[in-house]
Amino acid sequence: MENSSKDNTSNNEPKNTSSVHNCSDLAVIVCTKNSGSTIKNLLLNIKQSYFKPDIIVVDGFSTDDTVKITNNVGGVRIIQQSLKKYPGKGIAMKTGLMEAINFNTNSNNLVNTYRAILFLDADIKNITPEWIDDLAKPVLEGGGFDMTRGFYQRHPRDAAVTKLIAKPMLRIFFPELSHFEQPLSGEVCSNISLWKKMLKSGPPDGWGIDVWFLIEAIISGSRIKEVYLGNKDHSSFDDYKDDVGILSKMAEQVSFTIIKEAIKYQRFEAFKNIEI
Repeated sequence: MENSSKDNTSNNEPKNTSSVHNCSDLAVIVCTKNSGSTIKNLLLNIKQSYFKPDIIVVDGFSTDDTVKITNNVGGVRIIQQSLKKYPGKGIAMKTGLMEAINFNTNSNNLVNTYRAILFLDADIKNITPEWIDDLAKPVLEGGGFDMTRGFYQRHPRDAAVTKLIAKPMLRIFFPELSHFEQPLSGEVCSNISLWKKMLKSGPPDGWGIDVWFLIEAIISGSRIKEVYLGNKDHSSFDDYKDDVGILSKMAEQVSFTIIKEAIKYQRFEAFKNIEI
């Protein structure tokens, strides 16, 4: 809820924190929308990572106290999503990438530029610093990987779009991705050059962006590693655990993203091999 007092109103607006920089190789981007119940714990755990990453929060016009809590945590760059549109996960991710990449471009000290960027979902209840470390190490510490993606143990009723849309469609159109446990993972780390390359290829604005990044990365010949992060407890599951119909827009956008990628890469004719 918005607060009408002058002091609290200023705390509910993104502050100009562009100077917040820890001279880290890693930037962690968190895209938020009404994440007040989880954002503080998430940010505090990110700060404990071995890599001491810079943190960029991209807020999607939250109406709760997400921005106020983030400002109070301190040491975080918080910016607003570039366009007020829902679903807008892709817009938020692109806004965060541009913020991190522009920092690199405008930095006067090349030692202080990022070598990798990592995304985390904002609604994770059980985040630990090891999540960041385990995702970043294969990219930053000589593992030879261009991208890492988290996978986890989840509630049996969770991940409906992954199980019923993304994985079956990938098996048909992009079978080289059929072994990925979580093709819609929100926990993703890539080196800066791969992010730049993919950003130039026109990522989607909505829910399809996670699988889009996966497809584009594998098509480009990137080395991708899935990293097991244990159990994932996230607050958004509480919203749809009793009615997966709430995920219909997400399912629509993910399915059409895969179809558009299949057409783009001349994979669409594979549908003729489906037995029905």
